[in-house]
Amino acid sequence: MTNKRTTTIYPSSARELKELGQRLKDARLRRRFSMETVCARADISRPTLYKVENGEPSVAIGIYVQVLRVLGLTGDLSLVAREDVLGRRLQDEALTERKRAPRRKTPIGNENG
Repeated sequence: MTNKRTTTIYPSSARELKELGQRLKDARLRRRFSMETVCARADISRPTLYKVENGEPSVAIGIYVQVLRVLGLTGDLSLVAREDVLGRRLQDEALTERKRAPRRKTPIGNENG
């Protein structure tokens, strides 16, 4: 009995994964790495690399990271979710606004002490 796991994702996310897989495949080919070379260096099987290059959502993100490492592209990971514009906006909206001016430390007209 085979235990196949299917992952359901939104169509736009599926497109993103497919495009990522294609970019990884293109990067592999530009480096003239065979599938066997990448598999050996990433310690994954050939069917798994095939799934990565086809953007299969069932592949663990750690596998994608291993392939990125072999291709010398782990620096790209630092760009993922780096600028969270929506999150910052939501955070700023949640900040309370002061309703009055801040208190002065010295009384007016008594600046010399």
